[in-house]
Amino acid sequence: MNILIVDDEASQRSILSGYLKKKRHVIYEADSVAHAIERFAASPVDVILTDFQMPHGTGLDLLKAAKDIHSEAAVIIMTAFGTIEGAVTAMREGAFDYLTKPINLDELDMLLRRVEELHQLKSENQILREQLAEKNSFTGIISQSDAMEGVLSSAVRVAQSSASVLIRGESGVGKELIAKAIHFASDRKDRPFIAVNCAAFNENLLESELFGHEKGAFTGADRQRRGRFEMASGGTLFLDEIGDIPPATQVRLLRVLQEQQFERVGGSETIQVDVRVIAATNKDLEDAIKKGAFREDLFYRLNVIAIEIPPLRKRREDIALLVEHYLHRFEKEQRRKKLSFSKEAWDLLLRYDYPGNVRELENIIQRAVIMSRGEHVTTDDLPQVVRSLKTESSISETKSALSFTDQVEKLEKELIFDALRTSGSNQSKAAKKLGLSERNLRYRLKKWGVK
Repeated sequence: MNILIVDDEASQRSILSGYLKKKRHVIYEADSVAHAIERFAASPVDVILTDFQMPHGTGLDLLKAAKDIHSEAAVIIMTAFGTIEGAVTAMREGAFDYLTKPINLDELDMLLRRVEELHQLKSENQILREQLAEKNSFTGIISQSDAMEGVLSSAVRVAQSSASVLIRGESGVGKELIAKAIHFASDRKDRPFIAVNCAAFNENLLESELFGHEKGAFTGADRQRRGRFEMASGGTLFLDEIGDIPPATQVRLLRVLQEQQFERVGGSETIQVDVRVIAATNKDLEDAIKKGAFREDLFYRLNVIAIEIPPLRKRREDIALLVEHYLHRFEKEQRRKKLSFSKEAWDLLLRYDYPGNVRELENIIQRAVIMSRGEHVTTDDLPQVVRSLKTESSISETKSALSFTDQVEKLEKELIFDALRTSGSNQSKAAKKLGLSERNLRYRLKKWGVK
């Protein structure tokens, strides 16, 4: 890597420079903030290793200037004991990390490895996004969280093989989006990407959908029909909700994965295909195996490479980006002038847990844009399940002034609103989770004026 060492003490620069050159890094040196900015502007580097306190400026000053010139450079602050607080402030402003003097060279090596890994991740993900951008049918992936960077990095590496992939995650996290990313980043990108929701068909229809059928195979089969495996030959077949495939179909699917051949329903001709299978599920397949509902051998065939997509509540850094993305999209669709969120609405959107994940967030923003009046989206434009966060906060703030009866009611509200959030506003599921009758739950909501 290219590293710029900034320190007003020549001896300190010399020690670090000599050590890092032995590690085969390209080293530049500067003895002040002004000199460092001049050097950095002329030749951007991967890492700036800077002292925090110098005679004519601080590491924080250099950090701000570096971000303006080349935002991808990692800035590592070197600090004495008395200026640790300043280094922590620099990290809040975007510094990569800090080291205390005297510098522990093992710690320095570890930080530089982390920087290198991060640069590699970003490079791989940029390649992926560029490849995806070439396809008019795909708009890209909206993310800035470390968790999703890891997912995208796995997608890039997986794309170069033809191995089966199992994508796991809750409903609405974007499993099909990642499957498309893998396909369009692979050498199969010019061939078909075919998707099937396995939960949408009963056993007979699903077999016909996957493998096709011959004329007369069953009542209503008035002509031969190609299945999704044939349609996807040379490309990728995405099997969503794989955990819902019935046992008999699991046997046929296992054979296709093993031998890349099958017969249409009602036919005897063996059809050879070249298909890469990507499956997805929100179910616990290991538990389904224990219960005998899912074949263990099929699981291992599908799970050659596993990718786990974290729920949106565990990658909150992505919420603001997604909100802005969908706001601009629905502004255009609804032919609205530029909108913005009120402070209270923005606060609720960032705090909400999104049990339905990205799909739920998209629906919430679409509804808000449609319902809003004027230039601002307010809390009144958000669904009740999101607005309930505001109710809970106000109750919490007045807790000390509440009577025993009121505090009991407050606790009931907290439990009920939480159950509704995690049940996607489904009152039947929320009531079951709480151990209440649905009638009892509705009575309470009506009493509180919640529709």
